[in-house]
Amino acid sequence: MIYGFGLIPDVLFGSSRLPEAVDWIAPVFTLVTYNFLHGSFMHLAGNMAYLWVFGDNVEDAMGHRRFLTFILSCGILAGLGQSLITSEPQSPIVGASGAVSGILGAYLLQYPRAKILVPIFTIPVFVRAYLLLIFWIGFQVFSALLPGESGVAWWAHIIGFLSGMALLPFFRHKTLPLLSPEELPRGIKIRKKTKYRGHN
Repeated sequence: MIYGFGLIPDVLFGSSRLPEAVDWIAPVFTLVTYNFLHGSFMHLAGNMAYLWVFGDNVEDAMGHRRFLTFILSCGILAGLGQSLITSEPQSPIVGASGAVSGILGAYLLQYPRAKILVPIFTIPVFVRAYLLLIFWIGFQVFSALLPGESGVAWWAHIIGFLSGMALLPFFRHKTLPLLSPEELPRGIKIRKKTKYRGHN
């Protein structure tokens, strides 16, 4: 499955061919299929956790069909970028990290001041989205520039993130402004507190 549907840069660019036993689809289609494969359960769970926290609000900003096209586009661009940069072009790339990173990039532009609940040393703390996401992308860049191979497609994360920022203006509802103010993202409702009116 990993070799048949994963993204292998040398196969994508025609430098190598897969054995007939796993040569199932045209290499260009692996730019889509690699998003649906993961190396482990924790790899899948991590991506789904980010998708659960950030994805629904970005989907609200676009609508269902445009969101699907958006996330696939981010995944394709992330995979293509990683394939061009990687120093291990014969190793398969799998995972939705690039596509999910695109959602994070879009979230940074659409809801920068939204509050995200983050566990810090097991203590739940609300953090502004722009602080959390700038730290996140900074960590990806730092990790990508470290010497040696870590087995993580850091450049797919970075390129996916930048792709999400670049594509958001073309996919979001035009009536929804970028850099939305402090209020919570659409779809989240809170009950307002009633003020106590005491006697002077």
